[in-house]
Amino acid sequence: MANLIVRNLDEEIVSALKSRAGRHGVSAEAEHRMILENVLLKPRKKSFAEVLSDMPNIGRDEDFERVQNEQPRHVFD
Repeated sequence: MANLIVRNLDEEIVSALKSRAGRHGVSAEAEHRMILENVLLKPRKKSFAEVLSDMPNIGRDEDFERVQNEQPRHVFD
């Protein structure tokens, strides 16, 4: 396992990390590891709204109209 030293952190960040660790019942170091793992190794799934907003705005509404066909034809008719 590798070691990571983080220098020059604002005291507010350290305090927030310790508070969060306390709520989860773990040490600040363990909480730090969990945060890094969740952010870097477990990509967040996009919400449906985010997926929709990422779609390019192309075409006109009529380009996407649903066309109802007549009765389906069978190959052997």
